[in-house]
Amino acid sequence: MKTIYLVIPCYNEQEVLPDTVKHLREKMENLMANGTITKESRVVFVDDGSKDNTWAIIERYHTIYPELFDGLKLSRNEGHQNALYAGLMQMRTQCDAIISMDADLQDDINAIDEMIEKFEEGNEIVYGVRSERETDTKFKRGTAHAFYKLMKLMGVELVYDHADFRLMSALALDALSQYYESNRFLRGIVPMIGYKSTKVYYKRGERKAGESKYPLKKMIGFATEGITSLSVKPIRMITALGVILFLVSLLILLYSFIRHVTGHTVDGWTSTVFSIWAIGGLQLLAIGVIGEYIGKIYLETKDRPKYFIEKRLHNDNKNTK
Repeated sequence: MKTIYLVIPCYNEQEVLPDTVKHLREKMENLMANGTITKESRVVFVDDGSKDNTWAIIERYHTIYPELFDGLKLSRNEGHQNALYAGLMQMRTQCDAIISMDADLQDDINAIDEMIEKFEEGNEIVYGVRSERETDTKFKRGTAHAFYKLMKLMGVELVYDHADFRLMSALALDALSQYYESNRFLRGIVPMIGYKSTKVYYKRGERKAGESKYPLKKMIGFATEGITSLSVKPIRMITALGVILFLVSLLILLYSFIRHVTGHTVDGWTSTVFSIWAIGGLQLLAIGVIGEYIGKIYLETKDRPKYFIEKRLHNDNKNTK
């Protein structure tokens, strides 16, 4: 038997938490009863600076079930990836493996059984992968597929249709702890660890309450974060684009000269249009992309703390690893 922790980031999840706690309690108790996990296994909710009653609900369930539910409260909202990372790092020495998942339980908790089985077979990382996207709208499905294709094009290694539902062993978590960057994109970092891994396929359900924390605007920002954190390919593409446009500009310059000599153009028109649209557009694009990378460097050089734990709920009478 292995000691397994579930780490669940929460941000304004007061509407879904009671139902989440109910299902997770049943699942954990069943796993303990059939000898799949030890009695020391737990569920850890990480409150990412919620503005509603999320933390109060976590405290209540910790009081009712102190042997099963723990909690971490961050001092402020640090974002989903940092909240998840905080939970992983704070709990990695307490168990044999951690399974991370979202609070809305759209990830199928029944896949946990197979994840643990794959871990017992010697896999250090087990990815939860969606088997289909029938519950998504056409727009959501299209943007999701575009997201993965864009990330692959930009040189970011991702597991297709995998979010943050995964099992990581203590060994894999120790390796993850050695990635010190401030701009943390776990979906791209975890595959870089390189330990033996496998996939478990599951059917993702619909969100039962509350609102999605990843609307289109946030997904675009998420993609930008991932690309600029893990790949320099955009800068190389700009370099290639600059070379191509330079060669094209020579052809346009030759064409403009011929048109000028033959008297088929207005003086100054071609050079003005060319300089404004071609060179100006390229410069703005290049400055924007390079500025994004400079911003990342700026944040990394500060080496600020990634998070602060304001409160911790833990059963002191529990024996930990």
